[in-house]
Amino acid sequence: MERIKKNFGFGCMRLPMKDGEVDIPQTCQMVDAFLEAGFNYFDTAHGYLGGKSELALKECLTSRHPRESYILTDKLTNFFFKKEEDIRPFFENQLKWCGVEYFDFYLMHAQGAENFKFFKECRAYETAFALKEEGKVRHVGISFHDKAEVLEQILTEYPEIEVVQIQYNYVDYDDPAVESRKCYEVCRKFGKPVIVMEPVKGGNLVNLPENAKAVFEELGGGSPASYAIRFAAGFEGIRMVLSGMSSLEQMEDNLSYMKEFRPLDEREMEAVGKVQEIFRGMHLIPCTACRYCEAGCPKQIKIPDLFAVMNTKQIYHDWNADYYYNVVHTAEGRKASDCVKCGKCEKACPQHLKIRELLEDVAKEFEKK
Repeated sequence: MERIKKNFGFGCMRLPMKDGEVDIPQTCQMVDAFLEAGFNYFDTAHGYLGGKSELALKECLTSRHPRESYILTDKLTNFFFKKEEDIRPFFENQLKWCGVEYFDFYLMHAQGAENFKFFKECRAYETAFALKEEGKVRHVGISFHDKAEVLEQILTEYPEIEVVQIQYNYVDYDDPAVESRKCYEVCRKFGKPVIVMEPVKGGNLVNLPENAKAVFEELGGGSPASYAIRFAAGFEGIRMVLSGMSSLEQMEDNLSYMKEFRPLDEREMEAVGKVQEIFRGMHLIPCTACRYCEAGCPKQIKIPDLFAVMNTKQIYHDWNADYYYNVVHTAEGRKASDCVKCGKCEKACPQHLKIRELLEDVAKEFEKK
């Protein structure tokens, strides 16, 4: 892990898009700016952008920069294998898609009680450790979405795990559904370095409600993202904070405060506490727009988009959310009321949301007669 230069990483789940494809010129600019600023950690997975994230990294990073100049993390995701024998061929394809001969980190993706059971049955951990022995992987870790007791079980059964990636932000910190703080404490107990994902909660901590935005504006400088990312990066044992940047502008903003990182001071932490209280009082849907729920939906409902407009309605109480619901996100059908209650979305949701019930709430709000 000594080659990691700084505690800020480029999450490649939300790359800039243009006409349904990754905006390659802009992504190249972002990669170059990131490396030039002295950072070198890139994170991807095959499911990101429907397989386009890995290919974009090959075009924008690995074919343009020396292998020793960057750290590349990829993941083994349950959607892409059914048995032990499927794992190695999939892994070899990932190397090819990314244009590399080895991964610096290879993570068992989205681990939780059910996924962990499946990975164990397929000997996925054992396969990953063997790949490390062969030099095709430098470090084996997990990305995790579940309760702290499940994380403790995994780290007890597989002490060889070297790093843990958890969702960690100031809204989820004490959320009983996510248990960010408790999961962090388990990592500390087992002496595992922590990689943070979703520090801005899928953009929810960037596009703040007006009263929350005003709290940070009183501090006299800094974007909402800066307080969220610096909050996550300020804890002991946090090795890396990932940001899923979608534009060069977002990249430049993030780099401006992470190049010379300093943790939040007492006044800034008080402001974060005020914003936490505002969010708790709004009862928003805690969706991070990872879109895992969409993959298996038989009705192809754009679930994260419908949840986003529901939150927008809650925050701003204006007509704009209704417009986006009716004209943009459900123009081709696929309304919230089209849900057939199959439950595939809930099995895939890292946030463990009761999606079927929430879609009923969305339908009641936007499909009034």
